[in-house]
Order: sequence, then C-alpha cells, then structure tokens
Amino acid sequence: MSKKLIAVVGATGAQGGAVVRAILADRFGEYAVRALTRNPDTPKAQELAASGAEVVAADLDDEASVRSAFDGAYGAYVVTNYWAPLTPEQEAARTRAEMELDQAETAARAARDAGVQHLVWSTLEDTRLFFAGRDDVPSLDDGRYKVPHFDAKGEADALFTKYGVPTTFLRTTFYFDAFLHAMPPTRTTDGQLTITFPMGDRRLSGVASEDIGRSAFAILKRPDLIGATISIAGDHLTGTQYAEALSEALGEKVMYHAPAVEEYREYPFPMAVEMANMFQFYAENHDEFTGARDLAKVRELNPELESFATWLEHHRAELAASLS
Repeated sequence: MSKKLIAVVGATGAQGGAVVRAILADRFGEYAVRALTRNPDTPKAQELAASGAEVVAADLDDEASVRSAFDGAYGAYVVTNYWAPLTPEQEAARTRAEMELDQAETAARAARDAGVQHLVWSTLEDTRLFFAGRDDVPSLDDGRYKVPHFDAKGEADALFTKYGVPTTFLRTTFYFDAFLHAMPPTRTTDGQLTITFPMGDRRLSGVASEDIGRSAFAILKRPDLIGATISIAGDHLTGTQYAEALSEALGEKVMYHAPAVEEYREYPFPMAVEMANMFQFYAENHDEFTGARDLAKVRELNPELESFATWLEHHRAELAASLS
C-alpha cells in the first residue's frame, strides 16, 4: 500500500519542523512527508533529509513552487512566519500582516489546484472581534489591526474557505520555547532572574512547539475534523506559576514582574506596542481563550501533550545554557 503524502510548509521552522518529526516518528508508517523550505541546502533541511523526509524547495512568495510541492500530496500543513527576517526593501513593500495574507492565499490556491484532500492551517484568534471600538488599545498598520500577527492569520481563515480547500483550523498559542529565545529570564542590576509580561494574575496559555506538530499530525489523520477549529495548549499558568516552575528547573529563584500594559507599550524594543496589545488580549479575554483550549480534550487528540513542567524537564540544560 502506498503511503499518504503530507506536504509541510516551513519545515525548518519550529512548527513545520515539529510536524515533519511527528510524521517521521509515526510507528505505523502510513504517511510520508515532503518538507518544504526556501533553501534545501541548510543544515536543518539536510538533517530532515537524513531522517527520511523528502526535502524540496518552495517559497510562499512563489506560487508555482508551492503548487509543484503540493502535487500528489494527500494533506498539507501551512504556517506563515510573521517574524521572518526581512530586508528593508521587503519591509517597505508590504506590512508583515499583508505578507501573511498574501502567503496564505498562495497556499490556499496551490492546495486547491493540487487537489489536497486535507489541509491544516496554523492560525490564531482575530483580536479585533474582542477589541472592537476600543480606543484604549492602539491600532496598528494604519488602523487595520490591533495585534497584526493574530489578526491577519484570523482574517486569512476565510481564504481557505473561499478556495474550497478541505481545512482544519489549528489555533495555537504562546510557545514555551519563547523562554529559550524570545523572552528568557533576564537578570536585573542586582542579579535577580526575572520574567516580565503584563498579565497581572491572569493565566497565560502555553504549548510546546513539538506538541503543535504532534497535534497537527493527529488532525491530518482525522478527516472528520475537516471544517473544525481546534484550539490547543499544554498548560494554563499565571506568571507567578511560570516563575516558580522555572525556579525549580534552574535551581535559582526566578521572579515574575507584571508591569501595567501601558508601561509595557513604552518599552524600548521593536513591536512593543503589538506585544503589549497581545498580552492585553490574553489577559482580558482570559476565560474564553483558556476555555477554548481544554487540556483534557487536547490530550485526547495528542496523548503525548507536555505540561510546562514536562517541557522544562526536557529543556533544563538548554535553558541553563541560554542564561550563561
């Protein structure tokens, strides 16, 4: 019996790579994986090839390449990278949200034309539905969005429906992996390790990137989930609880600092306003956001689901090395 082929966009990234690894690890061996990447010659791409993936060149800004890469695929996993490094010329040509919308439409058309039977689209909530009419939450991208990296993905959901692609909408959340790279514990001037985000005592849903891959693969094996929106997380913890877990893992006290969201918007780093708006959405839409991510139901889909404590067990050494 021939294997069903799954084409995975962004295969050398966190999400796409996790999907590829989940497929390759499947003990039943019913699926093959085609890893799509802009540059098949990178070490990450070569590692996937050595593990058994078919690695092909494809770029979401080149529809012909994506259409070719989807050819013969039963299923596909599509993710766009809002945070991709861009040249000044690329930044000037279109906003990052416009980039995501363009790329999602490219993927939807390519999947339609290739006859993909089940596509999983990595998406997020459109925060404009929650923040509608709110003047206290700054608008971005000339007033079009509140949290562009959420809102554009939510807006793009309709494109897959428009093109008639059999799609499951996979809503993700904050990566546990962010504590290794994007927002690791940092030392204050007195040497105290601290994590900082403006959520007060509200819980922040988090997930291991590997669980996005395992969950996506589980969905691709379930044609009954076509048309459904599946929201996932691995834990729902307050900032204090994240700090306590980090303290246990590192053997050193980690404190949680929760500035006001207005203060956070003034922090001197790129996209501080967007990130502040995101955390405000997490905090104020807390009950609905966490409620949509029922951990018991997610674990039914993905029995290997990692809590934050489990994720820390697997990444303790990496986390400690990142601090030194």
